[in-house]
Amino acid sequence: MSLRRRAASIGWPSLFVLLYTVSSYGGVHFQPVSADELKMTSEPLAPGAAAIILYHEVNRDDYGITNRGGLRLAGEESAAIASRYEESYFRIKILTEAGRRYGNIEIPFDAWAGSVSGITARTIRPDGSIVNFSGQVLEQTLVRGRGVQWRKKVFVMPDVQVGSIIEYFYTFNFHEGYFFSSSWILNEELFTKAAKFTLKPNHDDYNPVSFRWLEHLPVGTPSPKQNPDNSVHLEVTNVAAFDREDFMPPENQLKARVDFIYSYDPFENDPVKYWKKFGKRRNDALEAFLGKRGSIDAAVAQIVSPNDSPDTKLRKLYARVQQLPNRSYQARTIELAERHGLLNRDDIGDKAEAKKKKAADGAEDVWKQGSGDSTQLNWLYLAMVRAAGVEAYGVLVSERSNYFFDEQTMQSDELSGTAVLAKIDGKDVYLSPGEAYAPFGMLPWAQSGVAGLRLDKDGGTWIKTSLPGSTASKIDRKAELHLSPDGTLSGKLEVTFTGLESITHRDEERNLDNIARKKSIEEQVASWIPIASEITLTNQPDWTGSEAPLVATFNLKVPGWAAQAGGRTLFPVGLFGAPEKHTFEYSNRTYPIYFDFPSETEDDINIELPPNWQVSALPKLQSHDLHAVGCTFSVESSKTGLHLVRKLDVNVLEIDPKYYPALRSFYQQVKASDEQPAVLVSGTSSSGN
Repeated sequence: MSLRRRAASIGWPSLFVLLYTVSSYGGVHFQPVSADELKMTSEPLAPGAAAIILYHEVNRDDYGITNRGGLRLAGEESAAIASRYEESYFRIKILTEAGRRYGNIEIPFDAWAGSVSGITARTIRPDGSIVNFSGQVLEQTLVRGRGVQWRKKVFVMPDVQVGSIIEYFYTFNFHEGYFFSSSWILNEELFTKAAKFTLKPNHDDYNPVSFRWLEHLPVGTPSPKQNPDNSVHLEVTNVAAFDREDFMPPENQLKARVDFIYSYDPFENDPVKYWKKFGKRRNDALEAFLGKRGSIDAAVAQIVSPNDSPDTKLRKLYARVQQLPNRSYQARTIELAERHGLLNRDDIGDKAEAKKKKAADGAEDVWKQGSGDSTQLNWLYLAMVRAAGVEAYGVLVSERSNYFFDEQTMQSDELSGTAVLAKIDGKDVYLSPGEAYAPFGMLPWAQSGVAGLRLDKDGGTWIKTSLPGSTASKIDRKAELHLSPDGTLSGKLEVTFTGLESITHRDEERNLDNIARKKSIEEQVASWIPIASEITLTNQPDWTGSEAPLVATFNLKVPGWAAQAGGRTLFPVGLFGAPEKHTFEYSNRTYPIYFDFPSETEDDINIELPPNWQVSALPKLQSHDLHAVGCTFSVESSKTGLHLVRKLDVNVLEIDPKYYPALRSFYQQVKASDEQPAVLVSGTSSSGN
C-alpha cells in the first residue's frame, strides 16, 4: 500500500499556513505591544499548548484595484491588472520550549495561482524589546502535479524565546488578474484567541456576477456580515486548534470555514432546477463543440476496423488521442516555469509552438491542429467514439483532493474535471485520454469514486465514477540481496508501480528534470527502510507513459541490517516496513480514516547468506485480516538463505473512526511481525523452525 500523505495532511514541524486561493495593499500591520500578552504564560482554553495564535487577520480583495473589477482587457499589460490579492497576518505567543519551533515559518502557496510578496516579520522579546527580521527568505517546492505546483516561502524568526511574541504578514498576489474560489479557513494548527476576516467581493461591470456564501461554522459562531460597501466581515474568538491525523479526509472539508461562491448565472433556491439549467447549458455547449465531424469520421475509419469489438475500438481510439500533445500540461508548465525559473524544455517542447495554437472551436479543429487541452482531448475522444458507433456521453467530474462535492451547495465550478462514459455490453466505462498518464479505463485518484454529471439534452444525470480495487494499483518490490558477515545487506531491487500508483508518480514528477526525479524516487525507496540506507537508481524509468507500469531498478545497501547477539545473528524480516512502523501511533482518533485510493503492496525478497551460514529459527508469523485491510507474511529458508514474501492490502477508501481501535491493532500487529527476526548462525549448526 502506498502510505503517501497528501500535502495538506502533513504535520510540519513549523507553523503551516495554507494559502488556498492569497498584503501591503489593504493595510495589515503589526499590532501594538501588549503588556498582558508579554506576561502570558498559558492559555486556559488551550491547556498545555506550546504556543497560541493571539491574533490572525485575513484581508482579501477579489475586485482588484481597477474600476473595471480587475478584468483583463485587450492591450492591457499584466502588471496593470494583476491586482487581486490576499493579505495574511499572524501574531503568535511562544509558551514553552517546544513552542520555539513555531519560529520556523513556512508559507505554502499555489505557484500557478500567484506569488507571495511583502513578507515582514519581527520578534518581540519577553522584555518588550523588538528584533526585526532581516534574514533570508527561501522558496522551495512542496508538491507538484498537473496544473499546480505548491511551493513554500521559508524563513526563521530571530531570537525566539519562551515568552516571545512573533508576528509576520505577507501578501499573496493573484497572477494576471485572475481570481479563484474564496474561502475563509478559521482553524489553524494552533489555538486562535482572536481572528478577523474581510473580503471585497468581485464585481464585473460588463457581466453581472452573482455572489453568495456558505457557512460551515461551529454552533455559536457569528455569521459574516455584509457592509454597505458590499465588503464582507467576520470576527471570531477562541477558535480551537486543528489536530491533524494520519490518513484523514481533506483538511478543508473538516475545518470551520466560509466558502464564497461566484457565478455568472442567477442562483436558484432549488438545487434540482439549478442543475437542470446548468446541465442543459453545458450539454448544448458540448454538442456545439462536437458539431460537424467529417474529418473525424475519416480519421476513425483509418484507426479502427468495422469488425473490431466495441472494446477494441475504444482502446485504439484512446491510444491515438493520448498520443496528441496535451496543452494542459504544456501551457501551464511554460507559464509556471517562466514565473519561477523552472523551465524544463525536455518536457514542454518548443515554447513558441505551444503558445501559437489558436483556440479550437470544435472537436474537428482539435484533430486538425493535432493538439488540445485535457478537456478538448476528452471531447475529441467522445466525438471519435460516437463516430465509431459506440454509445458514449460527456461527463463533468468533481474531485476529492480538497473538498467533497455536494450537489446541494450548487457550486458548479466544483465539477472541474471531464471524462467520457462509454457503454460496453451494458457496463459503464469511464475514460479520460486527456489525462496524459491515465491508462485505459482509469481516472486519476482524485476523480475516482466521485460524483459527476452525465450530460444530455434533459439536463443530465448524476453518476458516480468507478473506483478501482486494490489489485489495480500496486507497488511490487522484488529484491535479490546478499547478507555480509558484518550485517550489511546489499543487492538489486526492482520496484513496479501500476494503476493509480503509476499515474500519481508520473504526474507528481513530470516537472522535474532527470536528476531531480532520480533523487525523488531514491528518497522514496529509502523512506521504506527503517534504518539508514544507500539507494541508487540504475535505470531510466518511463516517466511519460500511461499503459505501461512505471518500473525502477536500484542498487541497495543497508549497513547494519542484521545484528549480532551472542553467537547468533538476528535478521529482521520487515525490510520495507518503515511506513507501517509509524502508522496510527496515537490511541485516540477524531476523524474518519481516509486513504487516497485502494492499493496493494507486495514484497518478494531473496536473501543469500554468507558461506557456511544457516537458518537456526524462523519467526512464527501470522496473517492478519480485517476484510477491508489485510496482511500476509511468508518467511522460508532456502538452499542459499531466506525467502521473504509480504503482501499488504488496503481495499477500502474510508473507515469510520469507531473502527479505529481495530485498525490500529492491525497495524501494530503488522509492525510486530516486521520486527520479528530470523535467527542465523555461522558454522555447521543445524537449522530449525
